[in-house]
Amino acid sequence: MAHIDYFFSTISPFAYLARNRLEEIAGKHGATITYKPVDLIALFGRTGGLAPKDRHPSRQEMRLQELRRQAIKADMTINLHPAFWPTNPAPSSYAIIAAQQAGDGDVGKLVAAITSACWAKEQDIAADDVIRACLEQAGFDPSLADSGLLTGAETYAANLEEAASRGVFGAPFYITDGDERFWGQDRLDDLDLHLSGKL
Repeated sequence: MAHIDYFFSTISPFAYLARNRLEEIAGKHGATITYKPVDLIALFGRTGGLAPKDRHPSRQEMRLQELRRQAIKADMTINLHPAFWPTNPAPSSYAIIAAQQAGDGDVGKLVAAITSACWAKEQDIAADDVIRACLEQAGFDPSLADSGLLTGAETYAANLEEAASRGVFGAPFYITDGDERFWGQDRLDDLDLHLSGKL
């Protein structure tokens, strides 16, 4: 059975634009997914990247144009300047880690709910009530927002180390069990082709 390690950040607009396509592709190929939220800004620092605010103005402008175009292509709503961005991604990441360990809901739906809260619904995904609502929407016990904080913090830090050691430098980033790497939601078609044995 194929497996995909999914490295992402809950504050990444491109992770938001991925929507549920990874889960659809995995389902098509009978692949499993391990969700690995990472501290993207720390990862940039480790791999030669810059936070969006520190990039040259031409790169910032291009990023906004690309987000607008990708949202249109995906028929998704996006606020290019959300009220609560950047925000602390750790609490929502800890909730995803706890939910994945609990295993009684839909982790993909949880990731989509959290990223949508940030990029389409003007909600602060560092806020406890927002995280609880996203957990409940995805079929998890909302109290997971309060549990496993130590484990969440340890796993979140370990995910960053793993990402840096495995060649991850942005988000979303997908790695198959054969170490094929795909960066960006716009490479999901390539991941699909790879799992089909065509690429």
